[in-house]
Amino acid sequence: MIDKRVKTVNDAVAGIRDGSTVLVAGFGDVGIANSTIEALQAQGARDLTIVSNNTGNGDYGLARLITSGHVRKVICSFPRSGDYSGFVEAYNAGRIELELVPQGTISERLRCAAAGLGGFFCPVSAGTRLAQGKETREIDGRPYVFEKPLKGDVAIVKAHKADRWGNLTYRKSARNFNPIMAMAADLTIVEASQFVELGELDPECVVTPGIFVDRVFVLGSHP
Repeated sequence: MIDKRVKTVNDAVAGIRDGSTVLVAGFGDVGIANSTIEALQAQGARDLTIVSNNTGNGDYGLARLITSGHVRKVICSFPRSGDYSGFVEAYNAGRIELELVPQGTISERLRCAAAGLGGFFCPVSAGTRLAQGKETREIDGRPYVFEKPLKGDVAIVKAHKADRWGNLTYRKSARNFNPIMAMAADLTIVEASQFVELGELDPECVVTPGIFVDRVFVLGSHP
């Protein structure tokens, strides 16, 4: 019987190793699995590379993971969003690296990893410092920069509803990066708002099929 539910958030993050690349879905505070991220901090994995839209907010979730010294590098589009003081302090002190990637580019790099593609040519960043060291090509008279796939060892995803097979739905704009990140990692961990029984999710409404999910839990619930 397929059952991808785990008992606790600590079970969900078990086994994540030092040096892992972790895809953290969400846009600002919307659609981000803060409880899972904080459990990862408590789990203790270090030297992490985080791929996210931004660098977290305040003193919780991703921001807490960064300020606690568990993150070596951040790949993101908006390092300064909300209360980003934790990241700035770590960056200015030389404790963390930053790779700045335009938002559309980061999304397409994730999609390439999910689809097994070798990369793509993109006009964004052509002629700028972001293109340094990358292959460039002129196509129909316009310069393009080659961008490689962005694959994760782990994806941390926030869903609205999940069943025991790992089929997921999302709530409105909380969908954002969650579906594509769920497809682009070797291990996908899902923090869901609620479990439903098999058959309760309309197949036409399932956004992420369970084939892309490895572990799923609801805080305070047990399978």
